[in-house]
Amino acid sequence: MSTVKGASEAASNGPRLTKKDFESDQDVRWCPGCGDYAILSAVQKAMPDLGIPREDIVFISGIGCSSRFPYYMNTYGFHTIHGRAPAIATGLKLARPDLKVFVVTGDGDGLSIGGNHLLHVLRRNVDVTILMFNNRIYGLTKGQYSPTSELGKVTKSTPLGSADRPVSPCSFALAVGATFVARTVDRNIAHMEETLKRAAAHKGAAFVEILQNCNVYNDLAWNVLYERESKVQHELRLEHGKPLLFGAPDDRKGLVLEGVKPKVVSVKDVPASSLWVHDETDRSTALVLAQLWAPEYPIPLGVLVNEAGQPIYEDLVLKQEQKVIADRGPGDIAALLRSGETWTIK
Repeated sequence: MSTVKGASEAASNGPRLTKKDFESDQDVRWCPGCGDYAILSAVQKAMPDLGIPREDIVFISGIGCSSRFPYYMNTYGFHTIHGRAPAIATGLKLARPDLKVFVVTGDGDGLSIGGNHLLHVLRRNVDVTILMFNNRIYGLTKGQYSPTSELGKVTKSTPLGSADRPVSPCSFALAVGATFVARTVDRNIAHMEETLKRAAAHKGAAFVEILQNCNVYNDLAWNVLYERESKVQHELRLEHGKPLLFGAPDDRKGLVLEGVKPKVVSVKDVPASSLWVHDETDRSTALVLAQLWAPEYPIPLGVLVNEAGQPIYEDLVLKQEQKVIADRGPGDIAALLRSGETWTIK
Protein backbone atom coordinates (compact mmCIF):
# COMPACT_ATOMS: atom_id res chain seq x y z
CA MET A 1 0.00 0.00 0.00
CA SER A 2 1.38 3.40 -0.95
CA THR A 3 1.12 6.23 1.58
CA VAL A 4 1.01 9.99 1.37
CA LYS A 5 4.36 11.73 1.75
CA GLY A 6 4.66 15.07 3.54
CA ALA A 7 2.27 16.89 5.84
CA SER A 8 -1.51 16.58 5.53
CA GLU A 9 -3.47 19.45 4.08
CA ALA A 10 -6.82 20.63 5.33
CA ALA A 11 -9.32 20.70 2.47
CA SER A 12 -10.79 24.02 3.51
CA ASN A 13 -7.90 26.24 4.62
CA GLY A 14 -4.71 24.43 3.57
CA PRO A 15 -2.48 25.50 0.66
CA ARG A 16 -3.80 25.00 -2.86
CA LEU A 17 -2.53 21.67 -4.16
CA THR A 18 -0.92 21.33 -7.58
CA LYS A 19 -0.25 18.51 -10.03
CA LYS A 20 3.19 18.06 -8.52
CA ASP A 21 1.65 17.34 -5.09
CA PHE A 22 0.04 14.23 -6.59
CA GLU A 23 3.24 12.90 -8.15
CA SER A 24 4.84 10.15 -6.06
CA ASP A 25 8.59 9.61 -5.68
CA GLN A 26 8.44 6.35 -7.68
CA ASP A 27 10.01 6.01 -11.13
CA VAL A 28 7.23 5.61 -13.69
CA ARG A 29 7.84 2.33 -15.48
CA TRP A 30 5.77 1.92 -18.59
CA CYS A 31 7.08 1.38 -22.10
CA PRO A 32 8.26 4.61 -23.74
CA GLY A 33 5.36 6.06 -25.72
CA CYS A 34 2.63 4.23 -23.76
CA GLY A 35 -0.68 6.04 -23.52
CA ASP A 36 -0.68 5.44 -19.75
CA TYR A 37 1.71 8.37 -19.31
CA ALA A 38 -0.86 10.78 -20.72
CA ILE A 39 -3.61 9.33 -18.53
CA LEU A 40 -1.44 9.58 -15.42
CA SER A 41 -0.64 13.21 -16.21
CA ALA A 42 -4.31 14.04 -16.77
CA VAL A 43 -5.36 12.41 -13.50
CA GLN A 44 -2.62 14.16 -11.51
CA LYS A 45 -3.56 17.47 -13.10
CA ALA A 46 -7.28 16.99 -12.38
CA MET A 47 -6.84 15.99 -8.73
CA PRO A 48 -6.29 19.48 -7.24
CA ASP A 49 -9.56 20.70 -8.72
CA LEU A 50 -11.48 18.07 -6.74
CA GLY A 51 -10.69 19.93 -3.53
CA ILE A 52 -10.09 16.68 -1.63
CA PRO A 53 -7.09 16.21 0.72
CA ARG A 54 -4.62 13.60 -0.53
CA GLU A 55 -5.07 11.53 2.62
CA ASP A 56 -8.78 11.12 1.76
CA ILE A 57 -8.08 9.72 -1.72
CA VAL A 58 -7.40 6.04 -2.52
CA PHE A 59 -6.45 4.43 -5.85
CA ILE A 60 -7.12 0.69 -6.10
CA SER A 61 -5.95 -1.47 -9.01
CA GLY A 62 -5.84 -5.10 -10.06
CA ILE A 63 -3.20 -6.63 -12.36
CA GLY A 64 -1.93 -5.31 -15.67
CA CYS A 65 0.04 -2.39 -17.08
CA SER A 66 -2.62 0.08 -15.92
CA SER A 67 -2.55 -1.41 -12.45
CA ARG A 68 0.83 0.12 -11.61
CA PHE A 69 -1.10 3.36 -11.26
CA PRO A 70 -1.31 3.54 -7.42
CA TYR A 71 2.51 3.58 -7.17
CA TYR A 72 2.62 6.82 -9.14
CA MET A 73 -0.07 8.73 -7.23
CA ASN A 74 0.93 10.53 -4.04
CA THR A 75 -2.23 9.33 -2.29
CA TYR A 76 -3.17 6.14 -0.51
CA GLY A 77 -3.44 3.09 -2.74
CA PHE A 78 -3.72 -0.66 -3.08
CA HIS A 79 -2.21 -2.79 -5.85
CA THR A 80 -4.46 -5.83 -5.44
CA ILE A 81 -5.20 -9.08 -7.28
CA HIS A 82 -6.33 -9.84 -10.80
CA GLY A 83 -9.84 -8.57 -11.48
CA ARG A 84 -10.74 -8.06 -7.82
CA ALA A 85 -10.16 -4.33 -7.43
CA PRO A 86 -13.95 -3.60 -7.51
CA ALA A 87 -14.54 -6.03 -4.64
CA ILE A 88 -11.79 -4.47 -2.53
CA ALA A 89 -13.06 -0.98 -3.36
CA THR A 90 -16.55 -2.01 -2.22
CA GLY A 91 -15.17 -3.24 1.10
CA LEU A 92 -13.22 -0.03 1.60
CA LYS A 93 -16.26 2.16 0.90
CA LEU A 94 -18.29 0.16 3.44
CA ALA A 95 -15.59 0.59 6.07
CA ARG A 96 -14.70 4.20 5.19
CA PRO A 97 -17.50 5.81 3.16
CA ASP A 98 -15.86 9.21 3.70
CA LEU A 99 -12.95 8.34 1.37
CA LYS A 100 -12.82 9.16 -2.33
CA VAL A 101 -12.05 5.86 -4.05
CA PHE A 102 -10.81 5.36 -7.62
CA VAL A 103 -10.51 1.97 -9.32
CA VAL A 104 -7.96 1.68 -12.14
CA THR A 105 -8.32 -1.34 -14.42
CA GLY A 106 -7.74 -2.47 -17.97
CA ASP A 107 -9.90 -4.17 -20.59
CA GLY A 108 -8.39 -7.54 -19.65
CA ASP A 109 -8.32 -7.12 -15.87
CA GLY A 110 -11.79 -5.56 -15.74
CA LEU A 111 -13.75 -7.44 -18.40
CA SER A 112 -12.21 -10.92 -18.36
CA ILE A 113 -11.34 -12.37 -14.95
CA GLY A 114 -12.83 -9.28 -13.29
CA GLY A 115 -16.03 -9.03 -15.31
CA ASN A 116 -18.25 -10.41 -12.57
CA HIS A 117 -16.76 -8.08 -9.96
CA LEU A 118 -17.13 -5.09 -12.28
CA LEU A 119 -20.76 -6.01 -12.94
CA HIS A 120 -21.67 -6.02 -9.27
CA VAL A 121 -19.87 -2.82 -8.23
CA LEU A 122 -21.75 -1.03 -11.03
CA ARG A 123 -25.20 -2.51 -10.43
CA ARG A 124 -24.93 -1.84 -6.68
CA ASN A 125 -24.07 1.81 -7.38
CA VAL A 126 -21.12 1.87 -5.01
CA ASP A 127 -19.73 5.40 -4.81
CA VAL A 128 -16.46 4.75 -6.67
CA THR A 129 -14.91 6.18 -9.84
CA ILE A 130 -13.74 3.46 -12.24
CA LEU A 131 -11.16 4.23 -14.92
CA MET A 132 -10.84 1.50 -17.55
CA PHE A 133 -7.82 1.76 -19.84
CA ASN A 134 -8.86 0.06 -23.07
CA ASN A 135 -6.03 -0.78 -25.48
CA ARG A 136 -7.73 -3.88 -26.98
CA ILE A 137 -4.83 -6.15 -25.97
CA TYR A 138 -3.08 -7.84 -23.04
CA GLY A 139 0.06 -5.75 -22.75
CA LEU A 140 1.64 -6.97 -19.51
CA THR A 141 1.64 -10.62 -20.67
CA LYS A 142 3.00 -9.65 -24.09
CA GLY A 143 0.27 -9.29 -26.66
CA GLN A 144 -2.55 -11.80 -26.31
CA TYR A 145 -6.05 -10.82 -27.45
CA SER A 146 -8.38 -9.30 -24.85
CA PRO A 147 -12.18 -9.13 -24.39
CA THR A 148 -12.26 -5.90 -26.43
CA SER A 149 -10.06 -7.10 -29.32
CA GLU A 150 -11.84 -6.94 -32.64
CA LEU A 151 -13.19 -10.06 -34.35
CA GLY A 152 -10.40 -11.69 -36.39
CA LYS A 153 -7.61 -10.07 -34.37
CA VAL A 154 -4.31 -11.93 -34.97
CA THR A 155 -2.23 -12.15 -31.78
CA LYS A 156 0.16 -14.60 -30.13
CA SER A 157 -2.79 -16.44 -28.61
CA THR A 158 -4.98 -16.19 -31.75
CA PRO A 159 -2.61 -16.83 -34.69
CA LEU A 160 -5.55 -17.52 -37.01
CA GLY A 161 -7.56 -14.55 -35.74
CA SER A 162 -9.86 -14.15 -32.75
CA ALA A 163 -13.22 -15.91 -33.04
CA ASP A 164 -14.64 -13.86 -30.15
CA ARG A 165 -17.04 -10.97 -30.56
CA PRO A 166 -15.63 -7.97 -28.64
CA VAL A 167 -17.21 -6.42 -25.56
CA SER A 168 -18.16 -2.74 -25.67
CA PRO A 169 -17.12 -1.45 -22.22
CA CYS A 170 -19.60 1.44 -22.22
CA SER A 171 -22.46 -0.80 -23.39
CA PHE A 172 -21.58 -3.25 -20.63
CA ALA A 173 -21.52 -0.51 -17.96
CA LEU A 174 -24.84 0.92 -19.12
CA ALA A 175 -26.52 -2.47 -19.33
CA VAL A 176 -25.62 -3.43 -15.75
CA GLY A 177 -26.78 -0.11 -14.30
CA ALA A 178 -23.84 2.28 -13.89
CA THR A 179 -25.26 5.71 -13.09
CA PHE A 180 -22.46 7.60 -14.87
CA VAL A 181 -20.82 6.35 -18.06
CA ALA A 182 -18.37 8.24 -20.25
CA ARG A 183 -15.68 7.72 -22.87
CA THR A 184 -12.52 9.68 -23.57
CA VAL A 185 -9.21 9.16 -25.38
CA ASP A 186 -5.61 9.31 -24.19
CA ARG A 187 -4.43 11.82 -26.81
CA ASN A 188 -6.83 14.56 -25.77
CA ILE A 189 -5.61 15.71 -22.34
CA ALA A 190 -8.15 18.53 -21.97
CA HIS A 191 -11.08 16.22 -22.73
CA MET A 192 -9.69 13.57 -20.38
CA GLU A 193 -9.34 16.07 -17.55
CA GLU A 194 -12.86 17.38 -17.94
CA THR A 195 -14.31 13.87 -18.17
CA LEU A 196 -12.36 12.70 -15.11
CA LYS A 197 -13.52 15.67 -13.04
CA ARG A 198 -17.14 15.10 -13.98
CA ALA A 199 -16.87 11.40 -13.15
CA ALA A 200 -15.19 12.12 -9.80
CA ALA A 201 -17.93 14.59 -8.88
CA HIS A 202 -20.66 12.00 -9.48
CA LYS A 203 -22.25 10.41 -6.41
CA GLY A 204 -22.49 6.72 -7.26
CA ALA A 205 -20.78 4.27 -9.60
CA ALA A 206 -18.99 6.27 -12.31
CA PHE A 207 -17.39 4.39 -15.22
CA VAL A 208 -14.97 6.00 -17.67
CA GLU A 209 -13.59 4.12 -20.68
CA ILE A 210 -10.28 5.64 -21.77
CA LEU A 211 -9.18 4.61 -25.25
CA GLN A 212 -5.45 4.06 -24.69
CA ASN A 213 -2.64 3.22 -27.07
CA CYS A 214 -0.30 0.26 -26.55
CA ASN A 215 2.48 1.23 -28.94
CA VAL A 216 4.34 -2.08 -28.44
CA TYR A 217 1.67 -4.76 -28.88
CA ASN A 218 -1.30 -2.96 -30.49
CA ASP A 219 -0.06 0.33 -31.88
CA LEU A 220 -2.62 2.75 -33.28
CA ALA A 221 -5.62 0.60 -32.37
CA TRP A 222 -7.53 3.89 -32.10
CA ASN A 223 -5.97 5.52 -35.17
CA VAL A 224 -9.42 6.52 -36.37
CA LEU A 225 -9.34 9.08 -33.53
CA TYR A 226 -5.61 9.85 -33.85
CA GLU A 227 -5.10 10.53 -37.54
CA ARG A 228 -6.16 14.09 -38.28
CA GLU A 229 -8.44 13.55 -41.26
CA SER A 230 -10.29 10.52 -39.88
CA LYS A 231 -10.62 12.20 -36.46
CA VAL A 232 -12.45 15.12 -38.04
CA GLN A 233 -14.76 12.73 -39.84
CA HIS A 234 -15.54 10.39 -36.95
CA GLU A 235 -15.14 12.12 -33.59
CA LEU A 236 -18.51 12.97 -32.02
CA ARG A 237 -18.30 15.22 -28.93
CA LEU A 238 -21.29 14.70 -26.67
CA GLU A 239 -22.79 17.82 -25.08
CA HIS A 240 -25.96 17.63 -23.02
CA GLY A 241 -28.85 19.45 -24.66
CA LYS A 242 -27.07 19.95 -27.97
CA PRO A 243 -27.51 18.21 -31.36
CA LEU A 244 -25.18 15.32 -32.17
CA LEU A 245 -22.98 16.91 -34.83
CA PHE A 246 -19.62 15.91 -36.31
CA GLY A 247 -17.55 16.19 -39.46
CA ALA A 248 -15.63 18.95 -41.19
CA PRO A 249 -16.87 22.57 -40.83
CA ASP A 250 -17.74 22.72 -44.52
CA ASP A 251 -19.53 19.35 -44.46
CA ARG A 252 -21.22 19.07 -41.06
CA LYS A 253 -23.04 15.85 -40.43
CA GLY A 254 -25.51 14.93 -37.74
CA LEU A 255 -27.58 12.08 -36.40
CA VAL A 256 -31.31 11.60 -36.53
CA LEU A 257 -33.31 8.79 -34.98
CA GLU A 258 -35.61 6.73 -37.15
CA GLY A 259 -37.46 4.87 -34.45
CA VAL A 260 -34.58 3.53 -32.38
CA LYS A 261 -32.12 3.35 -35.28
CA PRO A 262 -29.67 6.24 -35.80
CA LYS A 263 -29.04 7.61 -39.26
CA VAL A 264 -26.22 9.87 -40.46
CA VAL A 265 -27.42 12.93 -42.38
CA SER A 266 -25.94 16.10 -43.84
CA VAL A 267 -26.97 19.00 -41.62
CA LYS A 268 -27.75 21.20 -44.62
CA ASP A 269 -30.28 18.65 -45.90
CA VAL A 270 -32.52 18.38 -42.85
CA PRO A 271 -34.38 20.82 -40.58
CA ALA A 272 -32.56 21.56 -37.31
CA SER A 273 -35.59 20.32 -35.35
CA SER A 274 -35.11 16.78 -36.70
CA LEU A 275 -31.56 16.36 -35.35
CA TRP A 276 -30.98 14.03 -32.41
CA VAL A 277 -30.32 16.13 -29.30
CA HIS A 278 -28.15 14.49 -26.64
CA ASP A 279 -29.83 13.90 -23.29
CA GLU A 280 -27.38 12.43 -20.80
CA THR A 281 -30.23 11.56 -18.42
CA ASP A 282 -31.75 9.16 -20.99
CA ARG A 283 -30.32 5.65 -20.52
CA SER A 284 -32.15 4.18 -23.52
CA THR A 285 -30.55 6.49 -26.06
CA ALA A 286 -27.20 6.21 -24.24
CA LEU A 287 -27.26 2.48 -24.99
CA VAL A 288 -27.74 3.28 -28.67
CA LEU A 289 -24.92 5.82 -28.63
CA ALA A 290 -22.52 3.41 -26.91
CA GLN A 291 -22.78 0.98 -29.81
CA LEU A 292 -21.98 3.47 -32.57
CA TRP A 293 -18.61 2.99 -34.24
CA ALA A 294 -16.69 3.87 -37.37
CA PRO A 295 -16.81 3.62 -40.30
CA GLU A 296 -20.62 3.52 -40.51
CA TYR A 297 -21.13 5.92 -37.61
CA PRO A 298 -19.15 8.48 -35.65
CA ILE A 299 -17.50 7.55 -32.34
CA PRO A 300 -19.11 9.28 -29.33
CA LEU A 301 -16.76 10.84 -26.77
CA GLY A 302 -17.98 12.39 -23.54
CA VAL A 303 -20.69 11.63 -21.01
CA LEU A 304 -23.18 9.06 -22.27
CA VAL A 305 -25.33 8.97 -19.14
CA ASN A 306 -25.40 10.87 -15.85
CA GLU A 307 -28.16 9.85 -13.44
CA ALA A 308 -27.99 11.83 -10.22
CA GLY A 309 -29.80 11.03 -7.00
CA GLN A 310 -29.82 7.24 -7.26
CA PRO A 311 -29.53 5.18 -4.02
CA ILE A 312 -25.91 4.55 -2.97
CA TYR A 313 -24.99 1.02 -1.91
CA GLU A 314 -22.89 1.86 1.13
CA ASP A 315 -25.50 4.37 2.37
CA LEU A 316 -28.18 1.68 2.30
CA VAL A 317 -25.99 -0.92 4.03
CA LEU A 318 -24.85 1.49 6.73
CA LYS A 319 -28.45 2.52 7.44
CA GLN A 320 -29.30 -1.14 7.96
CA GLU A 321 -26.34 -1.49 10.31
CA GLN A 322 -27.35 1.58 12.31
CA LYS A 323 -30.92 0.29 12.62
CA VAL A 324 -29.73 -3.05 13.99
CA ILE A 325 -27.44 -1.29 16.48
CA ALA A 326 -30.33 0.93 17.58
CA ASP A 327 -32.64 -2.08 18.00
CA ARG A 328 -30.21 -4.58 19.55
CA GLY A 329 -27.26 -2.60 20.85
CA PRO A 330 -23.69 -2.44 19.54
CA GLY A 331 -23.09 -6.18 19.94
CA ASP A 332 -20.22 -8.17 21.39
CA ILE A 333 -17.95 -9.98 18.93
CA ALA A 334 -16.44 -12.21 21.64
CA ALA A 335 -19.88 -13.27 22.84
CA LEU A 336 -20.94 -13.95 19.24
CA LEU A 337 -17.92 -16.17 18.61
CA ARG A 338 -18.67 -18.19 21.77
CA SER A 339 -22.39 -18.55 21.11
CA GLY A 340 -24.09 -21.67 19.76
CA GLU A 341 -22.28 -24.98 19.54
CA THR A 342 -18.74 -24.18 20.60
CA TRP A 343 -16.15 -26.00 22.63
CA THR A 344 -12.82 -25.24 24.27
CA ILE A 345 -9.72 -27.31 23.46
CA LYS A 346 -7.38 -27.67 26.44
